[in-house]
Amino acid sequence: MNRKKYWSNKLHPIQFIALGFAVVILLGGLLLTLPVFTQSGKGTPFIDALFTATSATCVTGLTTLTTSEHWNMGGQWVILCLIEVGGLGFMMMPFIFIALMKKKVGLLTRIILQESLNLDTLSGVMRLMFYILRFALGFQLVGALLLAIDFIPSYGMSKGLWYALFHSVSAFCNAGFDLFGDSLVGFQNNAYVLLVISGLIIAGGLGFIVWRDLLNFRKTRRLSLHSKLALTVSSSLLIIGTIVFYVSEAGGQTIVGNVSALDSFVNIFFMSVTARTAGYFSVDYGSVSQAGILFTIVLMFIGGTSGSTAGGLKTTTFGVLVVQAISLLKGREHAEVFRRTIRPSIVSRALTLFFITLSLCIGVTMVMSATEILPHFRGIEYLLFETFSAFGTVGLTMGLTPNLSLIGKLLIIGLMYLGRVGVLTVGFALMMRLIKAKGGRYKLPEESVIIG
Repeated sequence: MNRKKYWSNKLHPIQFIALGFAVVILLGGLLLTLPVFTQSGKGTPFIDALFTATSATCVTGLTTLTTSEHWNMGGQWVILCLIEVGGLGFMMMPFIFIALMKKKVGLLTRIILQESLNLDTLSGVMRLMFYILRFALGFQLVGALLLAIDFIPSYGMSKGLWYALFHSVSAFCNAGFDLFGDSLVGFQNNAYVLLVISGLIIAGGLGFIVWRDLLNFRKTRRLSLHSKLALTVSSSLLIIGTIVFYVSEAGGQTIVGNVSALDSFVNIFFMSVTARTAGYFSVDYGSVSQAGILFTIVLMFIGGTSGSTAGGLKTTTFGVLVVQAISLLKGREHAEVFRRTIRPSIVSRALTLFFITLSLCIGVTMVMSATEILPHFRGIEYLLFETFSAFGTVGLTMGLTPNLSLIGKLLIIGLMYLGRVGVLTVGFALMMRLIKAKGGRYKLPEESVIIG
């Protein structure tokens, strides 16, 4: 079947994915406006409900309303469902329904699943979806049981189990929503909880394809180039981040309370883990040094791994750029790593993505500098932190989120959506008609340009 002809009069898979996330967000926002989901019994303004639904579906964690204070159990369940749908991909829900009904998965569904997972071929799509479902639910269940060991003695059986489930799902999906009101600041001296949450965040941020390669390594004895690059960049950023934060924050003495040396180090490590994608925090970022704030912005921009629950530029994209730079400095014509050559089209895509995303974040920051009112003791880092956190679907804030203007909220909503769905995905979805109308491809004459 001619794939191009098949999609000529239908939504392209990329358009379906972009539109699907938007529909889920809109429905979630409308649902959260209902008075039945609030503690006070009063309706929630649509812009705040939409902001919360976007943050949950795009697994960010930025909120204009305190989750534990504003939403009742029903509202928190809605948020949890949106987190799960957004983290695993909205196409997972129809897939589960089809699997339970034991119906045959058609070509349309397979193509959309392929696009949502960024796979090169349709081969093995269904097996990968079953694997993702089992792995994600299993990991979240284990995380909930581990958290319950600490939460049940502290909060009782029912509340402890609910807290364990909510924070396990939120951490694995890299969402950053919490029910404590101050994220995990109250757990500065609880290394166990911080390490369990860290493990869940790392697992969700690595990506399902990487985990499949790792779990099958004993059988296959090989890792794909994608997995090698993702593991190398992720582990390097974790180690470098821990070292940088340890030095910039004087070993944790300036940002944590009266805790042991071990707890202090765990808090520093937690900063490195959560800064790239998760949004949980155990320290007040108002007390973090300028160097620490700047490095956090860099980590938030890089984000997690492609094909994971995380957003941002992605570790593999960053890795490709680093490999290209090193290869160029070595005088090589192509990007080479792990005895493999990365396709020039991938390098070009990474460079394009880097330029567009960085320009987007800087542009939004410039607009917000005119629309938002900043406290007199805050500078431009206050806005940069917010915008890069939104695009990276991280969820960290220096306190600006609850005080955003209407324009600011809309801009942050847009950034969260683009960070989760993908700038190129949304761009291709919007320009699909233009691409189709272009017709045949041709190459224009080449000419040199002096650079550097």
